[in-house]
Amino acid sequence: MRVLVIGSGAREHALVLAASHDPAVTALACAPGNAGTASIAEQHPVEANKPEAVTALAREWGADLVVVGPEAPLVNGVADAVRAAGIPCFGPSAAAARIEGSKAFAKEVMQAAGVPTARSEVVDNPARLDAALDRFGPTWVVKDDGLAAGKGVVVTDDYDKARAHAVTLLDGGHPVLLESYLDGPEASLFCLVDGTTVRPLLPAQDFKRVGDGDVGPNTGGMGAYAPLPWAPEGLVDDIVARIVQPTVDELAERGTSFSGLLYAGLALTSDGPHVIEFNCRFGDPETQAVLGLLETPLATLLHAVATGKLAEHPPLQWAPGAAVTVVLAAEGYPGRPRVDDLITGADGEGVLHAGTRRAEDGSVRSSGGRVLSVVGTGDDLEAARSKAYDVLRSVHLPGGHHRRDIALAAARGEVAVPGSEQTRAMTSG
Repeated sequence: MRVLVIGSGAREHALVLAASHDPAVTALACAPGNAGTASIAEQHPVEANKPEAVTALAREWGADLVVVGPEAPLVNGVADAVRAAGIPCFGPSAAAARIEGSKAFAKEVMQAAGVPTARSEVVDNPARLDAALDRFGPTWVVKDDGLAAGKGVVVTDDYDKARAHAVTLLDGGHPVLLESYLDGPEASLFCLVDGTTVRPLLPAQDFKRVGDGDVGPNTGGMGAYAPLPWAPEGLVDDIVARIVQPTVDELAERGTSFSGLLYAGLALTSDGPHVIEFNCRFGDPETQAVLGLLETPLATLLHAVATGKLAEHPPLQWAPGAAVTVVLAAEGYPGRPRVDDLITGADGEGVLHAGTRRAEDGSVRSSGGRVLSVVGTGDDLEAARSKAYDVLRSVHLPGGHHRRDIALAAARGEVAVPGSEQTRAMTSG
């Protein structure tokens, strides 16, 4: 099988690395890729958001499977174009990708499907903003209705900050989504979907804020871990039954069947799991941790999804233990990142590239905000954390920064769902 992965981040490096271990894969390419993917796959320049450009490359290269990593190409219809050319493609249609591309559309689908989520209101006129804000908060949750690479949301107890973010979005021509605040720890559940059949992967948790202790602005994600040792028994089955399957069925009812990876971002509240958001693709940085534990051959699995044969695929196999991902970001991120810095120590095991490029002299240079993801695996979270941070100490990026508390609270047993037996034990102890 000839597999072409579209994208250039650490998520795509993780996908390419996992696909390289699949015995069915005979050729592997990544477009446009990065300095890390170049060591295990052919590199091809492509405008990833252009359906005709991706389709032309897939045809010319002779791809048997195209895997679209980022959300923007999916929202722009890249998967539709590739499938129209007769090439199996892992990734939803543009119509189905609206589940991420428009938060208002996602809310409409969830309401129709009876899926638990936060109360919400869309504001597209500044004249309506103040009255709408008065119907929410504190705490206020203010989101960009469209794609924002994980950085379009502000969660704050400060009315002025909430209003300022909403005004900035509206001034930029972006509708604003206001939501009620949901209590409880957050979790991410990736589900493979072929239009009807749903197969969940391991649950994970990511860290959006830039600083230790969840302080500072939101980012695209500064780290993640999987699985969740604090998750109540039966959590994944409950999420699939109450949230993912009804959403998939509702999309199919609308004639917009979802095929690809449906990512449910969840708040595990005292009233059960509630959806914070849906994404239409593998999440970054959770993918790096989740795929670090997957033993099932990935390309064969994704091909089964792309060809509507997921129900026929054997049960997924997972390595025991845990995985932790820590993101190394460039100076200035999540604002304007510094670029073109020399990176050393980035070729070690568990180091996945994102914002990197190979210079003419062979050195690796930074080219984006989130530069590297370092993945550690171990028998438990503490061992996986130790491995990830040990590897990270050998990597040098001038001005680079990372969080030091990824998975720390979970490793210490300090995370629990409100109202659970674990919460009561923690409170009484």
